[in-house]
Amino acid sequence: MLLKDKVCIVTGAAGEKGIGLRTAKLFYENGASIVISDINQQACDQVRSEFDPERSLVVVGNVANRDDCFNLAKAVTDKFGRIDVLINNAGITQPVKFEEILPEDYDRILDVNLRGMLYMSQAVVPHMKTAKSGSIINTSSVSAQRGGGIFGGPHYSAAKAGMLGLGKAMARELGAFGIRINSVTPGLIATDITAGKLDDQMKAKILEGIPLARMGTPEDVAKAFLFLASDLSSYITGATLDVNGGMHIH
Repeated sequence: MLLKDKVCIVTGAAGEKGIGLRTAKLFYENGASIVISDINQQACDQVRSEFDPERSLVVVGNVANRDDCFNLAKAVTDKFGRIDVLINNAGITQPVKFEEILPEDYDRILDVNLRGMLYMSQAVVPHMKTAKSGSIINTSSVSAQRGGGIFGGPHYSAAKAGMLGLGKAMARELGAFGIRINSVTPGLIATDITAGKLDDQMKAKILEGIPLARMGTPEDVAKAFLFLASDLSSYITGATLDVNGGMHIH
């Protein structure tokens, strides 16, 4: 029970086959009270019944809206009295080439991935400062490290790289308050985002570049989150944990 009595928020966590929901379930299995946030009302309604209402909270919200983020933090503290862990997992992608990126595309990708991380972190940090402890973990991507090359466009790579930089700066500033900030960079993970987008030939070509010779699963990423959320990583902050099967070794 690595997260016994901890209150953990996971954003973008209502997708049935997504990293967020698998993370929420793993945290719940490890003793946490879990908070799921997602912009999809229908998905939120579906996952609500999967958790004990005494140990869970499911909230519809948009991480790119600052008011939604602060309202979520208030709802969590009103119910549970504290916030111990935040997983900034909400994100979107768009498979376009550099010259095809329109202003509205750029704004949308940066808003959800990077601005959402900023707003949601700003919403929980005051509560963590009061407690003099906390763990914030950001879902970046191997795309940030290798310059894309899988599904996301260059603006997606930029947003995910921005998350790494922002996370490191936050780690320096907030460490004195006992708040740890780390990032996870998943590689190619079998989720709803990748489902149906890879034919056998494309998959075989990608697997040639992965030393572990398989795609990752949401469980693989969730376990990395669990490590960084728990006291097992109590002296780790400002770090980037690669979960990519060796796709990117640096």
